[in-house]
Amino acid sequence: MSSLLQLNKMREYFLSGATRPIAFRKQQLKQLRQSILQYEGALNEALYKDLKKSKEEVWFSETGLVLSEINYFLKQIDDLAAPRRVSTNLINMPGKSYVMYEPLGVVLIIAPWNYPFQLLFLPLVGAIAAGNCIVLKPSEITTATEAVMQQIIAETFEPYYVSYVTGEGAAVIPEMMQQFKFDHVFYTGGTAVGKIIYRLAAEQLTPVTLELGGKSPCVVTPNADLKLAARRIALAKFSNAGQMCITPDYLLPHQSVKDTLVALLKETINKFYGEQPVESYDYGRIVSKKQFSRLMQYLHQGKVLAGGTHNEELLYIAPTLLEVTDTSLPIMQEEIFGPILPILTYNDDNEALQIIRQNPDPLAFYVFTNNKVEADDWLQQVPSGGACVNTVARHYLNKSLPFGGRGNSGIGRYHGAYSFETFSHQKAVLKAATWPDPTFAYPPYQGKIGIFKKLIR
Repeated sequence: MSSLLQLNKMREYFLSGATRPIAFRKQQLKQLRQSILQYEGALNEALYKDLKKSKEEVWFSETGLVLSEINYFLKQIDDLAAPRRVSTNLINMPGKSYVMYEPLGVVLIIAPWNYPFQLLFLPLVGAIAAGNCIVLKPSEITTATEAVMQQIIAETFEPYYVSYVTGEGAAVIPEMMQQFKFDHVFYTGGTAVGKIIYRLAAEQLTPVTLELGGKSPCVVTPNADLKLAARRIALAKFSNAGQMCITPDYLLPHQSVKDTLVALLKETINKFYGEQPVESYDYGRIVSKKQFSRLMQYLHQGKVLAGGTHNEELLYIAPTLLEVTDTSLPIMQEEIFGPILPILTYNDDNEALQIIRQNPDPLAFYVFTNNKVEADDWLQQVPSGGACVNTVARHYLNKSLPFGGRGNSGIGRYHGAYSFETFSHQKAVLKAATWPDPTFAYPPYQGKIGIFKKLIR
C-alpha cells in the first residue's frame, strides 16, 4: 500500500507547484491517452476474464468513455481553468471580482468492481485536469483488470504524482485516511461502505464525493411506446449482467400494459441473447461466487416469468423477469445489482409513488410515456440523482450533464466540467481599487445609515 512517506512526498510535490501549469496537465492527459490505447488489447482481455465483457462493450462502457473524457479536457481545459469574471456590487466599486479555480491538493479516488477501469479512470482524468496529485484505489475483486491498470499507471506517471494502491480495501483505505489528510475523497460503490468513508472523512473535515446506488425505478405508463420501452429497458438492465448502479432496479408498468410489456421483454431478451444466453457473445457473468450466492436468494422472492436458469460454476444467471407482489421482501428493499428485474404494477400514479417513496432518492429515475405533460409531472414527483424519459441510463453518457446522486444515493457530481469543479476549489477574489477611498467606509458610522442603505441592497 501507499506508505505515509509516499503520501507526504505527494504533498511536497503538489506544494512545489509542478501540477499547476496547464501545459503540464495537458501533457499528462496526452500520456494517459497514449497508454490506454497501447493497453487497449490487454484491457479487453482482462475485462473479459473478470466479467466476460466483449471488446465492444468494453469500448462502449469503459475505455471509450475515458478516452472521450480525455479529449474533452484537452479541448476545454484552457477555458475551464481561466478565472471567471463576475459582477461587482456597488459597495466594492470600482473593483474587479472573479472566481479563481485552484487545485485541491492530494485526492483519493476509490473505485468499485463493476466497471473497474472506467469508474477509476474517469474521475482520474478530471482530477488531473484540475491540477491535483492523485491516489488511486481500485477494486481488488477484478484482479485481471487491476493488474493491467497498475501497469498503465506505473508506466505513465511518477509515483509522487499518481500513486496506485492495492490490497484489501477494508484494511488499506481506513489506514490511509487515518494517517493522512486528503484534500478530497471520491468514492464510487455501495451505500454501506460509503457511510464508512464518510465517517472517516468527517474525522479530518475532508470533503467527499459519494457516488452510491439505490433502487432506481422505471415507470411505464399506458401512453408509452411499449416496443421501444422493452428494447431500452432490456439493454440497460442486462448489460454487464445487470451489475450497474443506474440500471432499472425494478419495473413499474401500469396494470393495463403489464402483460404486453412482459411479452415484449421476453421477445427482446431472446433477440439480444438468443434462446441460450449462457452461450451469448454479448452476455456477461457475475463477478464472484459471493455475489452469485447473494443474487440467488432473490430468485425465490417472486414468480419467475422468464429466465431464472443459473450455473454457479460459470457464475451465470440468465436474464430474469420476476413478478413481485410484496414490497417488504429483501428484493424490494435492497439494491439488486444483477440480472433480475422485479416487476410490480400500479393502477394509479399515487399507488406507484407510494412504492417508489419506500426507497427515496434513487440514483436514477426512468419513465416511459409519449405524453409530455405526464413526463414532466413524473419528473417533478420523483426526486432522484438523474432521470431519463423514454430511455434508460443514457444520461450517464452526456458530459454536459452532471452525474451524481442525492440523499441516500450520494453526494456531489462529476463528468466533464462538473469533474473539474469537483476537483477544484472555487476561490472568490476581489481586486479593489486604491482610489477613491471614501471616508464614509470607516468609523465613526453615526449618521451614515442612509448611505449604507443605498449601497447595500
